[in-house]
Amino acid sequence: MRNDDDMAVLLSAPVDAGTLSRLHRRLEQAAEQADLIDVAYTTIDSPVGKLLLAATPKGLVRVAYDGEDHDRVLETLGEKLSPRILRAPKRLDEAAREIDEYFARRRRVFDMRLDLSLSHGFRRLVQTHLPEIGYGQTRSYKEMAELVGNPKAVRAVGTACATNPLPIVVPCHRVLRTDGTLGGYIGGLDAKTTLLDLEAAA
Repeated sequence: MRNDDDMAVLLSAPVDAGTLSRLHRRLEQAAEQADLIDVAYTTIDSPVGKLLLAATPKGLVRVAYDGEDHDRVLETLGEKLSPRILRAPKRLDEAAREIDEYFARRRRVFDMRLDLSLSHGFRRLVQTHLPEIGYGQTRSYKEMAELVGNPKAVRAVGTACATNPLPIVVPCHRVLRTDGTLGGYIGGLDAKTTLLDLEAAA
């Protein structure tokens, strides 16, 4: 039986990254087998910075830019969806692959399943219509308002785009101001420009 001093030494000993990685994989496998993961997440590198991807069993539920503060995004997902969140990259393999293909200009349409439960009402209506804007095309906020049957709701369309929980995959970056200027974007204007330029060059 170890005494308290021995235990304190063990607990304070540095743990190398390989050991931590192996322990996390075991935790991930055990949680998967016990069906304890309601929200799985991972991060991937991209031309617009590090992206957080999160999914529920229904599908991809969140794509978050670095500037949104990934820790805060995970905290919000815990409050809105479930506290049973775990980094489980395998669950995000398909989403990560499709996003990589998009940035490599090998994909124009996303096929992955989506979970739209973070959006409601008019915002969700607008977001479900955003994929109708074809790759390399753009629409104005006004045109989107007309498309969803509420021509006066231009500002509300802007809010729906600004609160889109699935940027890139649900292409709010393809919506511009009526005068052709960029308007706002959750990932910042540099990211919006990068996405538009990527598609325009294809």
